Amino acid sequence: MPPQPIPMDPKTILDIVIKRRWIVMVPFFLAMVVGIVLSVKLPRVYEASTLILIQPQKVPQNYVQSIVTTDPGERISTLSQQILSRTNLEKIIEEFQLYKGPEFENLYVEDKINNLRKNISVSVSNDKRRENDAFTISYQGKDPQRVMRITNTLSTFFIDENLRLREAQAVGTSDFLDDELTVMKKRLEEVETQLKNYREAYMGELPEQLDSNLRILDRLQAHLGEIQQSMSDAKIRLATLQNEAAALKEQPAKVVAGGTQSAESNDLDQLQAQLENLLTRYTERHPDVLRLKARIADLQKPSQGPPAADQPAADGPAAGQGASASESPEIRAQYNEIIEEIRRIERDIADTTEQIRIYQKRIENTPKREQELLSLKRDYDNILATHNSLLARKLEAEIAVNMERKQKGEQFRVVDSARLPEKPIKPDMKKLFALVVGAGLAVGGGIIFLLEYLDSSLKRPEEIESDLKLPVLCMIPEIISRRTRILRTVEHVACACFAFASLALFAGFTALYLKGVDQTLNALKIWLG
Repeated sequence: MPPQPIPMDPKTILDIVIKRRWIVMVPFFLAMVVGIVLSVKLPRVYEASTLILIQPQKVPQNYVQSIVTTDPGERISTLSQQILSRTNLEKIIEEFQLYKGPEFENLYVEDKINNLRKNISVSVSNDKRRENDAFTISYQGKDPQRVMRITNTLSTFFIDENLRLREAQAVGTSDFLDDELTVMKKRLEEVETQLKNYREAYMGELPEQLDSNLRILDRLQAHLGEIQQSMSDAKIRLATLQNEAAALKEQPAKVVAGGTQSAESNDLDQLQAQLENLLTRYTERHPDVLRLKARIADLQKPSQGPPAADQPAADGPAAGQGASASESPEIRAQYNEIIEEIRRIERDIADTTEQIRIYQKRIENTPKREQELLSLKRDYDNILATHNSLLARKLEAEIAVNMERKQKGEQFRVVDSARLPEKPIKPDMKKLFALVVGAGLAVGGGIIFLLEYLDSSLKRPEEIESDLKLPVLCMIPEIISRRTRILRTVEHVACACFAFASLALFAGFTALYLKGVDQTLNALKIWLG
């Protein structure tokens, strides 16, 4: 069974380190030298950044609704693509004289643009403590002054491009709504013209005229009934007049005075009865009533003498129409009046019948016109609603355009402008310091461990007892000669000097890490000068 290794205490480890101190100090010294050289010789890259706040619009959205409603992150991404375009980057390269020098003579323009684009970064801030969104623009370069100026220029580009983009989007929306409003207005005028022409073409058959047509039709039908009654009365009077003429024709040519008076009395009674019958239907100013009253008045006048005895009775065609003109002019005149009245009533009946037919046709066509008119009005209402909606949106867009032009909308505001960077971000002194110090200590420790692992000699009494199974009775110290003592003294002095030099390098490297390369070198120049 192999012997178990005996664990070492801290004192034993410290003795080993002191014994092999050169193995620790030399790698550490070299590591410090390498670290200082790298800190001074490596190219220093500076970074400047500016914080831009997305400030909401100054006018409340309850009064003016913004047209630009895209997400700030998407808009920042779009602006980044525009700012980092080839055209803008070429302007920056020309303005700040970037990549000028012998080392950049063989560098293509595309490579310059790609290098500049890699050195520019845009990141959206995720700070939950901020109420508004914000983003950061950073630029890295070797010249601190130029880095600061380029960063501020980029922030100005972002702000100006955002204003231009918002205004262009608002103006574009307003122009689009204006074009659509013009088209919709033209369509609205066309439908209005169609509606107007339809109303003019079918005037009288429109739905809103139905009640009026019905009332007019009722009046026409009532009037038709009245004139038909007038026609009936006229025909009755014509028949009565014909009967009177026939009765006069049948009377003998010569009659006694008493007989004549009796006939006139009978005629007078008949006329009185007809007058009473007419007064039940008409007023006293009616033409038939006035005419009948005139006849009664004529009969009530004193007799003018008997008619001529030798006057022959009427015959021929006039007998069917009443007495001849020579026999009874009054009857002939009444007959002509009644015939004229009948013809007038017939014309009135024909006209009224035609009017009734027209209004009946209008009433029958009203449902059809109502359906056609509803279709036209439906199209008109839809186009009118769309036109009014576009008009309202056009007015809102114009207000939004004025708001963007007056810079009252959402804006980018610089919160922290880019400042002159004092400490480079590359090389990363923190990582370099940890790497160099760790490497110096690790190399020395690794070599000591390897040497101790390969050394099979017995170094401690415990190892003798463990390996040989023999007890240790005593330990004889090393006898040091004068020469050995002098050599060891020299070695100790050299070791102290070497250790001091290593610590000085470590202190300098620490100063480079903590204070920065430029400040440390400037302080060193001042101290030496």
